[in-house]
Amino acid sequence: MAFQKAVKGTALIGGGAIATVFGLSQFSQYRNKHSTFVHVQAAEAVTVPIKNHLPTREQQILALQTTGEFDVLVIGGGATGCGCALDAVTRGLKTALLERDDFSSGTSSRSTKLIHGGVRYLQKAIMKLDFEQYKMVKEALEERANLLEIAPHLSAPLPIMLPVYKWWQLPYYWFGIKLYDLVAGSQCLKSSYVLSKSRALEHFPMLRKDELVAAIVYYDGQHNDARMNLAIALTAARYGAATANYTEVLRLLKTTDPASGKERVCGVRCRDVLTGQEFDVKAKCVINATGPFTDSVRKMDDQEVPNICQPSAGVHIVMPGYYSPDNMGLLDPATSDGRVIFFLPWEKMTIAGTTDSPTDVTSHPIPTEEDINFILNEVRNYLSVDVEVRRGDVLAAWSGIRPLVIDPNSKDTQSISRNHVVTISDSGLVTIAGGKWTTYRAMAQDTIDAAIQAHDLKAGSSRTIGLQLQGAEDWSPTLYIRLVQDYGLESEVAQHLASTYGDKAFEVAKIAQVTGKRWPIVGKRLVSEFPYIEAEVVYGVKEYARTAVDMISRRTRLAFLNVQAAEEALPRIIDIMGKELNWSEQKKKEELEAAKKFLYYEMGYKVKSDQLTDSSEISLVPSDIERYKKRFHMFDKDKKGFITILDVQRVLESISVQIAENTLHDILNEVDLNKNGQVELNEFLQLMSAIQKGHVSGSRLAVLMKTAEENLHQRVVIPVDRSGGGL
Repeated sequence: MAFQKAVKGTALIGGGAIATVFGLSQFSQYRNKHSTFVHVQAAEAVTVPIKNHLPTREQQILALQTTGEFDVLVIGGGATGCGCALDAVTRGLKTALLERDDFSSGTSSRSTKLIHGGVRYLQKAIMKLDFEQYKMVKEALEERANLLEIAPHLSAPLPIMLPVYKWWQLPYYWFGIKLYDLVAGSQCLKSSYVLSKSRALEHFPMLRKDELVAAIVYYDGQHNDARMNLAIALTAARYGAATANYTEVLRLLKTTDPASGKERVCGVRCRDVLTGQEFDVKAKCVINATGPFTDSVRKMDDQEVPNICQPSAGVHIVMPGYYSPDNMGLLDPATSDGRVIFFLPWEKMTIAGTTDSPTDVTSHPIPTEEDINFILNEVRNYLSVDVEVRRGDVLAAWSGIRPLVIDPNSKDTQSISRNHVVTISDSGLVTIAGGKWTTYRAMAQDTIDAAIQAHDLKAGSSRTIGLQLQGAEDWSPTLYIRLVQDYGLESEVAQHLASTYGDKAFEVAKIAQVTGKRWPIVGKRLVSEFPYIEAEVVYGVKEYARTAVDMISRRTRLAFLNVQAAEEALPRIIDIMGKELNWSEQKKKEELEAAKKFLYYEMGYKVKSDQLTDSSEISLVPSDIERYKKRFHMFDKDKKGFITILDVQRVLESISVQIAENTLHDILNEVDLNKNGQVELNEFLQLMSAIQKGHVSGSRLAVLMKTAEENLHQRVVIPVDRSGGGL
């Protein structure tokens, strides 16, 4: 009876919703069909020549210094700012872009990696009859289709499962997901479908079985967000935009309009962060596209202007790939506090998030232990009891700041949509605020349209619909095979290069070093378990990478996938960058320190040390303590109370096993809390206690000592690679 009432109630609501959305979608599909030809023409109408080679950063800085006046100057190198630069330059406008850090160094590289319309926004649009929310979802779904088309090497459709644990929820969620398909219209990636319990478990075997009724699968897009942002920036640069990272805007330049007597923004005073040189850049129009920092730039224009952005922090974690299927995501539509959690395969790992809480604006957001544990607890609710969700399996964690537009009547950021707004100040500063990753292109188009009108610029309509980004032109799903055949790269490395650089992967392969092995012929890996190779560091410098952090977080994604692997790769990365950029030994040390600080605070390494500190409680039963003491004293023969590299080497030599000294140093350093070059008994017991509680996993020292104890009188190979354990 309850189920029947639920179905009837849902049908009534859903029926009315479908009728409403169907009418809107019919109009949208009509518009889409009649605009398809226009869309095709948009990209083809670009008359600006594209450069074969990317200008160097030095050439870009020179262009900024020597150009008399730009038509458009964009502040901000995130997705929206780079989108504005690309939109402007392809319309024939003389364009410049300044970013004080690296391209995509902020929110644009710290997303959920989805290209989506927003299922929950559609739900709110229907429930509240909010046409603005509906328009936002509709626009995002159109932009999703465009983004998948213009960068197929960096993006792809992803099936996402919504598990159903109550019968009454099945028709409710089914209606909602079908409405999502309906709003997408002809741009629906694939039609959603229902799976029985048994079929759902076949597709997602680690799913919780108890009380599972069925599952609904729908499709959205997924991408490599930082590389996508970079592709937009590089495409703009190749079309002639003077784009420069590490160029900070110090203040806005103003002049008095002789006609009105009012002050007008006419450029910026900026500083090359890398050299310290300051210079002016003049422009007819200045655009503020700085995301969470929108209000700080607006206050350069007018100190009294009220804030229009309300920042919200979203934390994500990365776990080993075995936590999810290779090609199926999971959506938790109603968490314990009403938020939405995604659980997605990404780069052969599993990404989970996000949280949503008010925050202060900062350039260095830090993930909190509270947020990490919230995500882990939500994940536990949906995974089988056979899968132990361990705190120690968190490989990386980060926080991104969403630049939400304030709703003055709302105290809860969850009720704020990501609608964007374009404002123009009395002095002519154009500001684009709010929005979401997926709609960056539409936001850029609206911004440049407003700039043209406000500043009387001579340009036509937007040309960016269907405009392929760098790497897309000659890319195909089988391109990696040519890389394997022509250059002798490993298949995994070739697939990675093809999906990261597109048709530019051949340029990376050409500079890959010979390995000296029978196979692979070329392509030395930076770390053994990831397909990133040394040639990418050299190529990354050509792509404007100027710090080690640029390389581990945005040119490669190592920092976002495994912070320990990123730290391990740092010395080699810094050596290669040092040769390319002529770094001194002191500069190399500074880069190493800065990169480690970035990993420690911003990528979740700090929470690893918080799990294992001098004050950590040792909660072992007496029998375990005695067992671990015996194991420890097998290495500490002299009863010193601590073990060193020499102690470990002595035991390994007794069983005829050799491990490089630098590797042993790294293994001990993972456990050496006070960094005195030795592991004390108390530190070892803290480690074993943390492992038992699931706070730490994959400790190489623990594995090494256990294996040595078990095989002390046998000749064996002792594993020292990371086993998937994390923070």
